[in-house]
Formats: sequence, structure tokens, C-alpha cells
Amino acid sequence: MKKTKVDDLKRIELEEFKKKKKRDVIIILDNLRSLNNVGSVFRTCDAFLIKKIYLVGITGSPPNKDIERTALGATKSIEWEQVSCISKIEKKLKEDNWKIALIEQTDKSTDLKDFFPKTKEKYAFVFGNEVFGVSEESLKCADIAIEIPQFGTKHSFNVTVSMGIVLWDHFYKTTRAHKGMAA
Repeated sequence: MKKTKVDDLKRIELEEFKKKKKRDVIIILDNLRSLNNVGSVFRTCDAFLIKKIYLVGITGSPPNKDIERTALGATKSIEWEQVSCISKIEKKLKEDNWKIALIEQTDKSTDLKDFFPKTKEKYAFVFGNEVFGVSEESLKCADIAIEIPQFGTKHSFNVTVSMGIVLWDHFYKTTRAHKGMAA
């Protein structure tokens, strides 16, 4: 076994990436405080061909050196928009048939293993503040809450870890559905 060299990865150029069809997934960052986390979100969204990121409330936005440090240029490849609160985009998202899905521990959360998105459903996944979780406003906008099961002494993952888990799960379940293998 040997590591693949960067030159052998055959990454597409930025302009070609921008033209590429994106997945019907939007990310909403609800008052994230860490600029490094915001940058990591951009980078992960690039990897999963995410359609757009909404940066809500106090969530930092590009250009910013701390965001760029972890985004590694992904702020140029992913469409994004800064909004003051989720209610500013809720109506438009719902009119366009987006399901707003909180990633949060609530009294009505669906366990991630029991979440089976249909291939053609459009999801806007909301990830909350690193300390306080999603806002009350986001709770009111949500169609569903999804919880990632955990088994240790801590009660949460880092927001970017949660996003990676959720996006991989969604990608796996919906692409397997394309192949006729998912429930």
C-alpha cells in the first residue's frame, strides 16, 4: 500500500466544480462561534457537493483568515449566504419543498439510524451553536429533529464531526437508493 499523491487525485478545477450538479442538501449554521468550525464546514460541504450554506446570526463569514485556514479554499467553491435569523429563509425553503432538519437532541428526535431520506427529498440540515445547540427559533422552523446516538460520557459531538456523520449517512442512504438497495 502507498499513499496517493495529490497530483494523482485528479481533482476538478474550481470553475468546473461550480458547474457540477450539486446534491439537494443545504447546510444552515445556527450561530456557530468558532471560525475554524465554519471553515471545516465549507471544506466538508465541498467534498459532499452541497448546494449551499446559510450562515445565521453570529456565525462568521468569509473572507476571514481563521475560516480560510480550515476551509482550504472551499469558500470559493461553495455558494453561501449570511442571514440574520433562520426565519428570514424559512418561508422560501418550505415553498421550495425543503425539509428543515435539526441535528439536535429533543424530546421528539429521530435516531439517525432510523432516518431514511427518500432520494428526491431536499433537506436543509441545521447545526447549532457549539455550547447551546440550535436556537429556539430553529426549533420552531423544524420539520424534523435528528439525533446522532452516542455512548460515552459526553453528550455531544463537535459540530463539524456531527455534520460529517450526517452528510455521510445521507449520502450513503440516498446513493444506495439510486442503486435499488435502500429501504
